[in-house]
Amino acid sequence: MTPAAIATPVKELPLLFEGVTWREFKAVEQLLERPGYRLSFLDGILEIRRMPGVAHETVKERVGALLELYLLAAGFDFTPTGSMTLESESGAVKREADKSYKLAPGRVRPDLAIEVVGSSGGINKLEAYKRLLILEVWFWEDGVLLVYHLRDEGDRLHYERVSSSEEVKGIDLDLLLRCINMVNHVDAIKTFQQTFQK
Repeated sequence: MTPAAIATPVKELPLLFEGVTWREFKAVEQLLERPGYRLSFLDGILEIRRMPGVAHETVKERVGALLELYLLAAGFDFTPTGSMTLESESGAVKREADKSYKLAPGRVRPDLAIEVVGSSGGINKLEAYKRLLILEVWFWEDGVLLVYHLRDEGDRLHYERVSSSEEVKGIDLDLLLRCINMVNHVDAIKTFQQTFQK
């Protein structure tokens, strides 16, 4: 018998509009400034997504609760920055992570962005975060956690998939994933917390 797992978000396709200027994007953004929609922009492509449902929000909040528990126990001087808007007109990009964190004082932008993937298609999220200079990006999708770290090789930036976090040093990603995927939130927190009490 397989153990029950957290509900997986239902995937929806975003609306994509190509050939949009930054100015047009900002105008649309003001027109659609209402609950229920999230806009992203990359290289002239406007992406409009409906806000996610309960399953997405549950996973997002679970990841945040577990991560913050670890950051506190490990002595990080961190600041949660939520789904703050990150944008750069010169980089032709705007993105909002599901969760983001500054992992030390005095940071200009988050060091870590977390995405709970609940849709398919759309803009290239890693390209967007690369232009925003986010050092590490975590994607949770269908019960799997993928971690990407930004590399600077001379004049070329790119993300490399890594097996352990370089920004949240020491975190046991296998245990984190197991706890993220548990059905009961309190059980997930207690199981994760037990590792710090040993």
